[in-house]
Amino acid sequence: MKIKRILLETLLDNYTKSNKITIIYGARQTGKTTLSNDFLASLIALSGNRQLKVLKVNADESRYVDVLSSRDLNKMKLLVSGYDLLFIDEAQRIPDIGINLKILHDNLPAMRLLVTGSSSFDLANQIKEPLTGRTLTFTLYPIALNELRADMNPFEMQERLEQWMIFGLYPDILNQPTLSLKEKYMHELTDAYLYKDIISLSNIRNSSKIRDLLKLLAFQIGSEVSLNELAKQLGMSQETVNSYIDLLEQSFIVFRLGGFNRNLRKEISKRDKIYFWDCGVRNAVINNFSLLSMRNDRGALWENFIIAERLKSLAYKQRSVSSYFWRTYTGAELDYIEEQGGKLTAYEIKYKQSNAKAPKTWVENYGTDFQCINIDNFWEFVL
Repeated sequence: MKIKRILLETLLDNYTKSNKITIIYGARQTGKTTLSNDFLASLIALSGNRQLKVLKVNADESRYVDVLSSRDLNKMKLLVSGYDLLFIDEAQRIPDIGINLKILHDNLPAMRLLVTGSSSFDLANQIKEPLTGRTLTFTLYPIALNELRADMNPFEMQERLEQWMIFGLYPDILNQPTLSLKEKYMHELTDAYLYKDIISLSNIRNSSKIRDLLKLLAFQIGSEVSLNELAKQLGMSQETVNSYIDLLEQSFIVFRLGGFNRNLRKEISKRDKIYFWDCGVRNAVINNFSLLSMRNDRGALWENFIIAERLKSLAYKQRSVSSYFWRTYTGAELDYIEEQGGKLTAYEIKYKQSNAKAPKTWVENYGTDFQCINIDNFWEFVL
């Protein structure tokens, strides 16, 4: 099943408007290489009689790594001579890639550059300073529900919803024909790629700790996370736990939702909630692929699924929205808050319940824009 990614049109639109370096971040196996090849095929088709010449570089090949880490313009000119566009896949494996991209961009302005990276914490550290003002950066997430609409109607999508909540939406999971193969794929993905990237690129000495931390976070989705409690359970300092969570964020496995407050004395804002970008990864971490009817975490899983889909949708629409949760010391809470242009909108996310109301404290202080998102009305929210 081939899914047209939303970012494709965005990439094509930006290509015609700017000559900046295009960088695509994303976790392994989210489809960055496929998206890049579709992008390049579209550019070639649009180039007409003057065929666009593209050099595709795999950063695993040492012959390319040696040249593209050399800081030697003459060497790099020999490599790219005669090409209109240079595509570097998994660029985080090339030492000093940022300064070398800067040399190419500044000295060969007619040549375009397309770069992918599976770990933003590694690639961003190399390019942030050298390439200031020279890049257009995008993130590719696991498949978004928005990207399935072209091939499925709402009824067909609703039928598959439970599978997506359990096994996630990495592109290849959609091609696995049986539930057992889906489960096998998710275990392989988690063990072979996600852990591997974090451990190899961050020099973590004790790899078991990152696995234990991820499992603890997986059991706490939808709940506020205490760094102090995590540190005690793992036998680590709070600073180390926080740095590990940063790595998990920057490698596109989890994301944080902070607490909203306007300094009301009753509001809690110091702790974050932590969710997974893909529910299949979360379920692989805790080794639970049971049906929803057999789970005691269905509500938390639904909350994770809906918030992740909402954030994907907002990101692809390039909407600047601040997202939070909200809770008071007296127990009043809301699962999800959006702030845009000074306007606040509150949401409660319940799998079945449809009659939830905004807490009185929220209404009195922030207004009445409120909606309960459930299995019957969520499509507009995420699409």
